[in-house]
Order: sequence, then structure tokens, then C-alpha cells
Amino acid sequence: MKVYPVIMCGGAGSRLWPASRPGRPKQFLPLTGARSLFQETVLRVAPLAGEGDVVVVAGLGHADAIASELAAIGVDATILLEPEARDSGPAMAAAAAFIQRRDPDGVAAIIASDHHIPDADAFRAAVRTAAEEAARGRIVTLGVTPTWPSSAYGYICPESPGLSPVKRFVEKPDAATAARYLDDGFLWNSGNFIVSAAALLDELARHAPGIAEAARAALPADLSGGLVRLTDAFRSAPRISIDYAVMEKSDRTSVLPVDFEWSDVGAWDSVLATGAGHMGLHIGVDSINTLVRAADGMVVATLGVSNIAVIAESDAVLVCDLSRAQDVKVIVDRVKAEAPRHADVPAASEIAPFQRFGDWMRTAALPLWATLGTHADGAFVETLTLEGRAAETRRRARVQSRQIYVFARAGAQGWAGPWRERVERGLNRFLDGYVRADGAVRNALNTDGSVLDDAALLYEQAFALLALSAVHAAGIETARCEAQAAVMLERLLAERLPNGGWREGGDHPFQANANMHLFEAAQAWAARGVDPRWDDIADAVAELAMTRFIDADGGFLREFFDADWRPAPGEDGRLVEPGHQFEWSWLLSRHALARGDDRIMAAAKRLYVHGLRGVDPRRGVAVDELDDSLSIRSGRARLWPQTEWLRAALAMADLAEGSEREQRLAEARKAATALALYLQPNGTWRDKLEASGAFVDEPAPASSLYHIVGAFDQVCRAASDGLVPAAPTGLN
Repeated sequence: MKVYPVIMCGGAGSRLWPASRPGRPKQFLPLTGARSLFQETVLRVAPLAGEGDVVVVAGLGHADAIASELAAIGVDATILLEPEARDSGPAMAAAAAFIQRRDPDGVAAIIASDHHIPDADAFRAAVRTAAEEAARGRIVTLGVTPTWPSSAYGYICPESPGLSPVKRFVEKPDAATAARYLDDGFLWNSGNFIVSAAALLDELARHAPGIAEAARAALPADLSGGLVRLTDAFRSAPRISIDYAVMEKSDRTSVLPVDFEWSDVGAWDSVLATGAGHMGLHIGVDSINTLVRAADGMVVATLGVSNIAVIAESDAVLVCDLSRAQDVKVIVDRVKAEAPRHADVPAASEIAPFQRFGDWMRTAALPLWATLGTHADGAFVETLTLEGRAAETRRRARVQSRQIYVFARAGAQGWAGPWRERVERGLNRFLDGYVRADGAVRNALNTDGSVLDDAALLYEQAFALLALSAVHAAGIETARCEAQAAVMLERLLAERLPNGGWREGGDHPFQANANMHLFEAAQAWAARGVDPRWDDIADAVAELAMTRFIDADGGFLREFFDADWRPAPGEDGRLVEPGHQFEWSWLLSRHALARGDDRIMAAAKRLYVHGLRGVDPRRGVAVDELDDSLSIRSGRARLWPQTEWLRAALAMADLAEGSEREQRLAEARKAATALALYLQPNGTWRDKLEASGAFVDEPAPASSLYHIVGAFDQVCRAASDGLVPAAPTGLN
């Protein structure tokens, strides 16, 4: 017997307005923690699947959201897409027909996508017990032992204690009737059913034959792949719930009492009851039993209030007495009539996030850093305060290199500002101050230009080479750039380790990151065509990534290693950074295209998906750290992973087709929205977003502009290729 978890992903959740709306229903909201209700459900039921599939039944309009949510938690599923909603009866029938086609003896565990069940182990144990009964032809529902006389739930009357036949189902009662039901041993109807596919289709054929016929006819001939579109035959199914179609008529229903914590999270009072529904910045004084959810960038303050919910979205605010939480539908009906554009999620223009990014680059970031971000001698400022004042105690080579690269790329994108002057002066300052007598690049200078740190780190060599390649491509000082790069190339070839790769200085000499930036620089110089040995270095780093940096079983990339390029001992060896999954994905995909290597391309695509595991659905940002189980290790989210997410998403979209391309483009829009959270109107930025939702108050590091420009390059490329709307994203 195989169990196939079936997640029913319909419903609007209108009592949870303004957070839940038709375009963003409650199952996709993080109402009880960091993950959405849908993601929590998937993770709760996936271990039940065994060799079977996790099946999700949903409407066409939610295909991208579901695919993105699944990718973010690294779970595969088959998505059955309905051409139109026909209520739970046809949806469950389609899932049963799908399972029966795959496995005539399969048992479906039909689960709501939007319930809160914190004890996953107890839930799975109950489903397994129910599955044994379902394999004998019964339709088993889970009946939750009530903890109070709720009038918000339907009830089940069992014939006897324990697993038993159902005597009757009853609708939501009034308060007095609910109290009597508790005394009589009734159970809450959880809406979860465990039944063999064959038994469910048999009962549908007896009691609602139109549903069973339409469901079978709606299955396409080819059920392979992760996305199955039901045909238009599905539209002929009667619109009816499974309760009315089968459960209230069948003589094969049983109920298994369960006593784990359960809630359908149907209204704001039940969200508060979970203890994990608060979100955003709330300042409360003498405020008792209040639920506050504040949108990003907003603070909600309460004084001397009790028993209320304050739900503040970007376009709508609900203030509700919690005793009236079940009546929010009344408000929604008024909103539909009097302010209809606020009844659904505000329409987000696909063009907007990319156009705003281009406008910000052209009118704010580049002008600011080309003026207040430079010194008269050609050096670049390390950091600027959010008011645009320089703040620095040293001048690192990486900042000089990165800013040279930034302005060279700005020129390539057509920026009309003084990019050439900044590149020329910056290059002269770099070659005069940072290059040692042996041709290596020293780490840092003091602010007066004297040497602070004469060490030659691999990281600094890589960025120096990247800057030189960009200057060479711009046609500036090409002979000097080639000569300096040639000296550095000879050093790299001499310093390559016998077992591959290059050693870095500091506490982590064997690391992926410094080698990654050398990989980027080698690719850039290989594209200049001046020395074929740059191709050899790029190939060497790619092979090291494929054989050592990327975990052979998990397909994710680690950060730190020992001298044999095995994972470093302890927590260092377990570190997985989402931003670097994205960054390596982009670099490896470019290398795979250049070499025509399908193996490397497959690894690049898998790294991208692993990067999505680090996207926090509550804040919509990529966090800094995971561990090697791909669980979040640090909730802090710096700016640069958002840029690498955006760049990689657009690159992956360019490699995809059809629904997968649309999914990647949707992820790119999310990444652009995440990046926008950090960018300040004057051209500076915030760098660190804490897990609490607050930004660290500190100057903007100049080195981040390298990451921002990298993402912007990819946006411009996507616009020129027609992947994103042809907005004025460029700098000219």
C-alpha cells in the first residue's frame, strides 16, 4: 500500500482580508511562522509519500506560486491544474483518478493546504493508522477532539469511541448547540480524508456520477512531468463539495479521533491563537490580547487597547474586534462594492521593478558614487553614510577594483556620466598604489596612501583581474591591462595547488568563494581572447566545483574545505550560503554554454533551486546562511544575495521555456522587489536586514555596487532579449 498525499490548494480565505485575497490566498501567507501555510503542509505530509507522489490540486492562476513555494523548500510534487474551480468534489475526484491511473491500489491522504498542525509526527501517525482502514475500503476522516465549543467548525458524531463509523455530519452550530455537542462526544470535522482512490471513485460513481465521469475524462493521456493540466472536460463536473457529494450520503465513512493541536486558521482570532501570527514592527503600550501584522517599512503603534487585530497592508488596513473576526466577510463585501481595487492584491506591473531599478541606477546610484564616492587622487571611498558622507579608515584593493569594474560596465551600458574619467583615474591609482614590485596586488592601503596590508590574497587578485578585463573591453589602456594581467597569470599558474584550485590567506585557506571570483575573472579574460591559458584556468575551477565544492549527493555548494578539498570539520564544513548557490549557478551556466557541457548546466540549474531554499517567504528575501540540511542557520539577509538571486533567476529564465520560464521570471520579479527593500532614494543602500525585520544602521559599503551592477547587467540583457518588458532599463 502506497500513500499519496493530496494537498487541496483552493479557497480564498476572505475572512483574513486584507492579507488574504483572491490573487494571494491564505495558504500562500506566512500566518503561523516563517513559512507559508502551504509550505508547512507540504513539509508535514511529504514523509508520508514514500515511493508515491505528493500531489497538489490547484487552479491555473496559482501554478507559479505553487512551483515557487515548492522550490523554496526543495520538495517535488505533481501539480494538477484545474481549468476552473468546481469545488472540492471534482478536485478530489481528479486527484483520485490520477492516483488510480498511476497505482490502482493507491491510498490518497487528502489534506487541506491551509491548516495549522504543529505536531507533524502525531499527524503523520494518525494518517498512517487511517490509511490501514482506508485500504479496506473505508473513507476515513480525522476528527479533532474539541477544546472549546467553537461555532466556526463543522462537527462529526461518531458511533462509538476510537476509530468508528460516522453516525452523522453536522454543519457549524450556534454556541449553545456547540456546547451540547462537546458534552455528547462530537468531534471537530478537520476536513482531512484518507481513502483509497478506487473507493472514492466508486462512491462518487454511486452518489455523484457526473463528477467521476468528468474527472476521468479530464485526465490527459500523458501524466508524466511535474505539471498536469486537466482538460476542459473538467468544466462539465457539477460544482459541489465532497461533503454534499459523498460524505453525507456514503455508508463507508469512518472517523479517527485525534487530539493534536489543530486549527483551520480561518479568521484573525484563530491566527492570534496560534501564538505565531504577529508580523512586522509593532510598538504596543498597555495593549492586551492584540494581533498586529505590519507591512514592510511600516510601524503600527497601539495604546490602551485589547482584543483587537490590526492588519496593515500596503494599500489597506483592517482594525477588527477579535470577537467579530468571523464577520470580516461583511467588510470584504463592502470593499468589493465601494473600493473594488482593494478587494484583491494590487496589480503589480511586470515592468515596474525593473524600470525603477534602471531609473535608480541612472539618476541616483551612479551619480552619487561618481562624485561623493571618489577622491581627487582617483581612489574610491570605502563607505558612504546614508546622508552621503564618506566614512573610512582604510582603502582595500577590492573596493578600488570593484569600482573600476562598476564604472567600466556603466560605460558599456551607455551611462552618460563621467565613467571614463573615473575608470582612467581609478586605474592609475590602482596600478601605482596597489601593485607590488612582484606584480601581485596588495590587500589594503591607509587613507594617506601608505601600505596598510601588503599580503597578496587570492580574492584581491581575482577582482583586480576582473577590473582589468572590463577596462580592456572598454578600450582603455589595453596594453597596460594586458601586461598586468599576464604577470598575474604567470603567478597563478605557479601557485596552483597539486590537487587543483588555489589557496587563500586567512583562517579559511581552502574555500570556494575566492576560487569562484577567480573563475569569474578567468571567464572575463578568456572572452578577451588574448591568452588561451585563461580558458584552462576557467576549466580547472569549474572541474573543482563539480567534483569538490558541490556536494555529490545533495547538489548544493559548500563554502569551506580541508587541504584535500573535503568539507572542513565542524560547523565550517556545514555552511551553505544561498547567495553563493545563485552566484555559482550563474557562473557555471555561462561556462556550460561556452563549453556545451550538459553536465555543468544541470549542476547550475540545481544550484539555483537550492538557492531558493534560502528565500524567507515572510520577508521575501534571501537569507545569509543555511546548513547542509538546507535549513536556515542565520535569518540575517544581506543585500548582495538579493542581487545574485535576481541575476541567476533571469539567467535561468533565459535557459527555460514555457511554464518553467514564467516561473523563473516570477522569481526574478520577487528578487527585484527584495533588492528594492535595501535601496535608498539617494543612491545609497542598507546592507544588513536582521531576522527581526530591522535594518542595521550603518554606512553603505561601496563594494556592494559590484553586485548591484552585476544584477543590472543581467536585467539589461533580459530586456534586450525580450524576457522582461522593454522598459527604459538601460543607462542611456
